[in-house]
Amino acid sequence: MDSDERPQQVTGVVIITLPPSDNPSLGKTITAFTLTNDVFPQSNQTQQREQEQEQHLPTTQTITSPPQNPQLGFSFSRLFLDNPRKLLGFLGISLLALLLYSSAFSNTSVELRNSNNDDDEKPQSFIFPLYHKMGADSELKLGRFVDVDKVNLVASIDSGTIGTQKINKLVAANAAVINLSGTILPVRGNVYPDGLYFTYLLVGNPRRPYFLDIDTGSDLTWIQCDAPCSSCAKGANPLYKPTTVNIVASKDSMCTEVQKNQKPQNCKTCQQCDYEIEYADRSSSLGVLARDKLHLVTANGSITNLDVVFGCAYDQQGILLNTLSKTDGILGLSRAKVSLPSQLASKGIINNVVGHCLATDIAVGGYMFLGDDFIPNWGMSWVPMLGSPSTEFYHTQIVKINYGSSSLNLGGQDSNIGRVVFDSGSSYTYFTKQAYLELITSLSEVSTLGLIQDASDPTLPICWQAPFPIRSLMDIKQFFKTLTLQLGSKWWILSERFHIPPEGYLIISNKGNVCLGILDGSKVHDGSTIILGDISLRGQLVVYDNGKLKIGWTQSDCAKPTRFKSLPFFEG
Repeated sequence: MDSDERPQQVTGVVIITLPPSDNPSLGKTITAFTLTNDVFPQSNQTQQREQEQEQHLPTTQTITSPPQNPQLGFSFSRLFLDNPRKLLGFLGISLLALLLYSSAFSNTSVELRNSNNDDDEKPQSFIFPLYHKMGADSELKLGRFVDVDKVNLVASIDSGTIGTQKINKLVAANAAVINLSGTILPVRGNVYPDGLYFTYLLVGNPRRPYFLDIDTGSDLTWIQCDAPCSSCAKGANPLYKPTTVNIVASKDSMCTEVQKNQKPQNCKTCQQCDYEIEYADRSSSLGVLARDKLHLVTANGSITNLDVVFGCAYDQQGILLNTLSKTDGILGLSRAKVSLPSQLASKGIINNVVGHCLATDIAVGGYMFLGDDFIPNWGMSWVPMLGSPSTEFYHTQIVKINYGSSSLNLGGQDSNIGRVVFDSGSSYTYFTKQAYLELITSLSEVSTLGLIQDASDPTLPICWQAPFPIRSLMDIKQFFKTLTLQLGSKWWILSERFHIPPEGYLIISNKGNVCLGILDGSKVHDGSTIILGDISLRGQLVVYDNGKLKIGWTQSDCAKPTRFKSLPFFEG
């Protein structure tokens, strides 16, 4: 090149200095500036940065004085003042660079934080995959503790196991449920025909896996227990075998929590804490409290071992026995102090946050998590969590339901305000009687579109037969409308919409019909609460933030959990 020739001017250049792959802790910078035809000697700042990199020191970018060469300053200012579009383009490139920086170095940022000794003491988060199980009936958990008759229930600990002599069941046939006083593991299951979603925990020493039905409507986590077991289903794994040291004493604070709403009883001879849980589907579980090691694998591969209290269940009754054919118990995820997330939060292991993502694709299953590292930074809809009347349930206020453009009456004492419970332990969704009847009336229009109600299909109360083979819900989705629940507040600007598309309330039965997965809830819970079950929670990442008392959701395919971190300039 001749000495008189000058290189063409280059503008809007973004330079990103990446750290070496073998040393991610080395400094990283982003520099945005304009290059001119002039050649400048290497600045002291650049020399200093190169020396720091040679010494493996983090590089910091300082604000320097205005350029000494007036031609550079003139070229830079005139470029953007004369051409606003170039200024906007430059700003866009800079913003893109920041976004790329945040994405490229998210893992490095996590590693740097994890390397700090102070951060090791901060709450962690754990991911649990959900697993698939075949042949279960539909579930409706929403459990509550009931009184245990200690006069007729005598249990003793002998040779490391618990023996029962007599059991008096306390299940009332017409009783209503009114009061309720980073490991990466997938979630599997479906609404039909399985009826549940479940994951697994590693418990005991040596640690053994147990498949547990994830249930945000239950307090206590329990595992079928060889005590010996008087009424246990043949589960996926051998029964849990407790020893004398595992049994929780009746004076333990966790026992007091479990029995706080029971009738006061004076049992001087009781050496263990008895419990009985009755569920809304009339099934029940009875046993004693146990304490053993729970093994959780963190994001960096280390194993966290901690003592947790759970139920050693040796007598199950009702439909629960059918759902235990491939599982070993229930994972209680409610707000109660005895629930697993509350126990972990009380120990400082996690922030008290629970989340689950149930996939509509059976092959995917989904995942659940404990802790707040997997909450998206944007795109979530949030509503306040109600604190009464049942503080352990995840419920919020509902002020309106629409089927398409038609409004449905909420029913109850105040037809304009109701309650909604998010319950991962229920297979289907339950409406109040008034809302259910009005929904059925609105759905009568599908008969004019060629769908005929088939009363011979026992799968669910209402099923329709189509004049053509139904291969998937997409074949008949156009015949139905979206349900919209207005939650949180009666004021439009403060409320959020929870949308339930047709695939969120319909299933295809084994007979090849399409069936309504919304049921009459007038005899469930208190009869005036809407219960959102698995069928309507699929395809949504749902988060229960017990620390901030709010419930959130956003659409998701639930295929893979993502650890969300703020952009660097948003971090405090």
